[in-house]
Amino acid sequence: MFEALEPLSPDPILGLMAAFREDARAQKIDLGVGVYRDEAGDTPIMKCVGEAEQRRFASETTKSYIGPPGTPEFNDVARALMFGAGHAVLRDKRVAGVQTPGGCGALRVGAELIKRARPATTIWVSSPTWANHVPLLGNAGLAIQEYAYYAKASHSLDADGMLAALAEVPAGDVVLLHGCCHNPSGVDLKAEHWHAVARLANERGFTPFIDLAYQGLGDGIEEDAAGVRILGEACPELIVASSYSKNFGLYRERVGALQIVSPSTQQTAIVQSQLGSVVRGIYSMPPAHGAAIVEIVMNDEALRASWVDELNGMRERINGLRDLLAERLGAATGQDFGFIREQRGMFSFLGISPAQVQRLKDEFGIYMVDSSRINVAGVNGANVDYFVDAMRQVLV
Repeated sequence: MFEALEPLSPDPILGLMAAFREDARAQKIDLGVGVYRDEAGDTPIMKCVGEAEQRRFASETTKSYIGPPGTPEFNDVARALMFGAGHAVLRDKRVAGVQTPGGCGALRVGAELIKRARPATTIWVSSPTWANHVPLLGNAGLAIQEYAYYAKASHSLDADGMLAALAEVPAGDVVLLHGCCHNPSGVDLKAEHWHAVARLANERGFTPFIDLAYQGLGDGIEEDAAGVRILGEACPELIVASSYSKNFGLYRERVGALQIVSPSTQQTAIVQSQLGSVVRGIYSMPPAHGAAIVEIVMNDEALRASWVDELNGMRERINGLRDLLAERLGAATGQDFGFIREQRGMFSFLGISPAQVQRLKDEFGIYMVDSSRINVAGVNGANVDYFVDAMRQVLV
């Protein structure tokens, strides 16, 4: 049966992980893999998560299924985080949703639902976008197109190009947007851009689909949800995929959610039934453990306060590293790296060539993808001097 299959090249990030592990040099830096790292280079379990997990172990009485949608409590938590507890779409009961295996599961369930509703839909993604967006959405059988987003020369948002492209999106199509901390560029939309997207969505008749994977790691928990809340208020339909891998550190637990705003409670009920059917046909039931951790943290005043403090610390560390890199790289190379300071989240493009990226890997054991996207959180006090000096030798 499988003799006709041909080998595929490894995923660039997974291949980078393997190459880094196999590198025997004592001095090496991994700036490729997209996980948060602390000053020691670790991805620790958050204190609030560890406490919630102990409570879960002590109180859990069954390992029975939780049903295709996940638990109502988890979906309530997800909606309150992204929309805010008093948002109109929640008051009007116009949100259907399911717990999913990570943000990836949410994206794929969303794509499968879109295909059921309108098989001819094209999903428009930013140029560039997270590499896995294309297979997650496209492998559902949907066409993928790009819209302008990142201006390489200025390391900033191509706002005019983006809005001009979205003004041509056909009615019935879907536009994927990064809610905050754009991966891979770190360049985010501001409030005026979100309002402009909402206006175009209503004029053109396309549906916004927000990937909210880094809430709390950009400017703050509330601030990072601004796009969701603006579009939720302005647009009759909205799709939101969320992940709790980064802001709860629950990477391997695969905790995500897909929430869909509809124009009426009647359509919301239909969407909810269809979501359950899509889930049943893909993975049947979501895992329970990680979502239960999020529920416990968010529904306990002390644990939630602890989570906010820990998340604030992670965000402040990342933004502090951005300041440090902008200053140190600029001083060492004579080039302007101030754009790193202005961006948000874990990722930025360094703006160097693939050949220079290769030199960093071959000569210095510094690993990043060919696009020069780096995980800012991979830098720390122990390796920043080495990294800056390597960049100086490559660039000067």
